[in-house]
Amino acid sequence: MTVERFARGPVWAAAVAQGVLLTVSSAGYDYQRDELYYRMLQPAWGYVDQPPLTPAIARLTLHLADAQWALRIPATLASALSVVVVAMITWRLGGDRTAQCLAAWGYATATMPLMLGHVLFTSTIDLLLISSAVYALLVAVQGHHRWWVATGLIVGLTTYNRWLIVIVIGGLVFGLLLLGPRRAFGTPWPYVGGVVAVIVGLPNLLYQAHHGWPQLEMGSALGAENASSVRSGFVLMLVVMLGPPLVVVWGTGVVWLLRADRRTVDGWLAVGCAVVWVFTFVGGAQPHYPVHLMSVMYAAGCVPVARWLSGHRGRQRLVLCVVAINAAVSIVLALPVIPLRVVGRTPVVDAGPLVADQIGWSQYVAQIARIHQDLPEPRPPILASNYGEAGALARYGPAFGLPATYSAHNALYDQRRLPDDTDAVLVVGGQLGRATNLFGSCTGLATLDNGLGVDNEEQGMPVALCEHPHDPEHLWRALRHLD
Repeated sequence: MTVERFARGPVWAAAVAQGVLLTVSSAGYDYQRDELYYRMLQPAWGYVDQPPLTPAIARLTLHLADAQWALRIPATLASALSVVVVAMITWRLGGDRTAQCLAAWGYATATMPLMLGHVLFTSTIDLLLISSAVYALLVAVQGHHRWWVATGLIVGLTTYNRWLIVIVIGGLVFGLLLLGPRRAFGTPWPYVGGVVAVIVGLPNLLYQAHHGWPQLEMGSALGAENASSVRSGFVLMLVVMLGPPLVVVWGTGVVWLLRADRRTVDGWLAVGCAVVWVFTFVGGAQPHYPVHLMSVMYAAGCVPVARWLSGHRGRQRLVLCVVAINAAVSIVLALPVIPLRVVGRTPVVDAGPLVADQIGWSQYVAQIARIHQDLPEPRPPILASNYGEAGALARYGPAFGLPATYSAHNALYDQRRLPDDTDAVLVVGGQLGRATNLFGSCTGLATLDNGLGVDNEEQGMPVALCEHPHDPEHLWRALRHLD
């Protein structure tokens, strides 16, 4: 049992500071491609590439305003609240006021929490849900048995956002069975919590079963697409995820949790983190999955680091400088602080896809609109190669008088299909190579250019008029792709 008091003031100050920072920057640049996708997904119990929660949250923001700042309010709240939960994990592990402050302020200004907090991703909502599930499980293992029910409730709810929670909790339970304390399973409460998780998540599970387990299909497609890059960059991703200066803190957390005097008490947290590392490396679907338990390792590391700092002004100044430097670099990498007109000439756009993926959407749509309007009547429908392009056309296209866009990418394939009598389409993006084999002729009309010097997935992609499909009846199925 922890005897320290929770440092509400400085912890909530860190959460509010992050929230203000994210709010101020929320209207910078443009939408991110996933946000454009969520905005246009029709209500459903689930989709081929994800459960329904984050798209439902995105649609709710449209009642406030159809703008990126509104769409990002839930992201800001989820990230800021996760700051509090991470500090609470440090508190439950015995961290004093200094440890909790280090956990809150270091995590609030770390790279990935800022990146995910700036944009509404599925992983942004996971920042709050998964950290909350870990906190509830930690309290339950420490002897507060009814928290097993809270754990089950949070886990069940989290399945509606991402099934990664099954791997996370499975890894943590494996850690408990491997290292202990096994007495946690000596009461009915863990099993009650498991039943609660199954009951809450059952509709989501039934959806998956009824639709042929689409999440497994999507995971396989992502692994085939991303595995080589995920594995080759795995170690680097672990280093930069919270920021290189904080590696010492979370690395200390792993060692501290596995120390002989703590191994059978809290070592299961480190085992769970290792399981997620292995899952990410082997599966190769997405590189950022470990962030949710890396934050727990960081929270744990703050406890021994704070003890090392105690009574040493020089060490305290050193750690303060390290956190401040990491914050400054993280803000530049994660948030739109560099002016749009010059960001393309900086290394920021090459440091990760998030910045580049927030640039150029309105410019691309304006260019596509000019091309479409120059075509003779009747003008063909527009086929977008990916959900980012489709989402941008859905958001900005009506202002240019563009028709509704089609795309066979991921869940958009099931939402709206090309009519079987389609004789011509304006193909936008990288799917032109496939379309060339499906149509009698494809004529290149232009290449996309955002005019900002930013090299992203759409920059330099072709726009072409494809006519006379070889097999109109099966054209839509032939265009389907998951990635």
